[in-house]
Amino acid sequence: MENERELCEKLASRIYELDAKVYKASGSVLGRTLSGSQEHNIENLVILIMSNPQGHLLRSQMALIGNMARSIRDKKVRHDLLVEYNEILEQITKLPKSFGSIDIVDKDLAELNSSLLNHKFREKDHLVICISRSHGSAGTDIGFALSESLRINYYDEDVLNQILTRRETAKSGAGKKVSDFSKYHGLPKKDALFFRQSDLICELAQKEDMIVMGRCADVILTGRHIPHISIYITAPMGVRVRRMMELKNLDLKQALNMVRKMDHRHQEYYHAYTGRRWGEAINYDLCINSACYGIEESVELIERLINRQAKTNHHKKETNEN
Repeated sequence: MENERELCEKLASRIYELDAKVYKASGSVLGRTLSGSQEHNIENLVILIMSNPQGHLLRSQMALIGNMARSIRDKKVRHDLLVEYNEILEQITKLPKSFGSIDIVDKDLAELNSSLLNHKFREKDHLVICISRSHGSAGTDIGFALSESLRINYYDEDVLNQILTRRETAKSGAGKKVSDFSKYHGLPKKDALFFRQSDLICELAQKEDMIVMGRCADVILTGRHIPHISIYITAPMGVRVRRMMELKNLDLKQALNMVRKMDHRHQEYYHAYTGRRWGEAINYDLCINSACYGIEESVELIERLINRQAKTNHHKKETNEN
């Protein structure tokens, strides 16, 4: 019987090989998601899979590969690679404590689910969903699962930063001046990064359907008059702390400190760049108590609220037919 490491090595090899196929088929100038030697990348993936499969790094790398795969023009190639991508995701979700394996639902609160509202996008607009979330609320799991359900691209801080880094590398490699560096030269590094990310978010939102996690995207897009839906996901402190205790194998004090620290960091970042109060209901189109629904039902709730079931079915049909 194969041991755990051998299974993880096989899965890591599949991810590495899929990345190579997607890069070759897409012809992206941004380069591969997993750059460097095969041995080094597979070992890093094995470590991520074995030690922290629910972590954002593995999820972000998979999101980058999925985003690139959806850009492939050849329908048959795109279909075949997305099928393989979904098979790998399915394997990852079966791992202990993988994406969404530690749910947030509170059965008592779930019984109090309120009726659904209706929020429609015009057909000509891209479906852009901005998700802010409190730490431990499973907001990241919900955002990633929603992107896969809707078959649209997923962007978090790591994905955005990797795109920016690859663009800089591509421009530098071609002997061109890096325009972003010139544009934001003189600003503190964190401020320059914020504005570069902001430009990228707006650029992407005008070209494609997508989900973006955090990064003050709701306020950024509002300032550029780009249609979007802003969602804030949270849950009672006690529920979030219990989830982090289970997810990270922490004791009560450690989990409580982590949740408070991360919430404070989100609050400071959001206020610093928007002047608004993070987590205040009036700043969002929709606020969800994820403990009332859990991950899967939160995804279904958002899909119904934005009235995109027809679009979801269209994407799934296209994936099956192509």
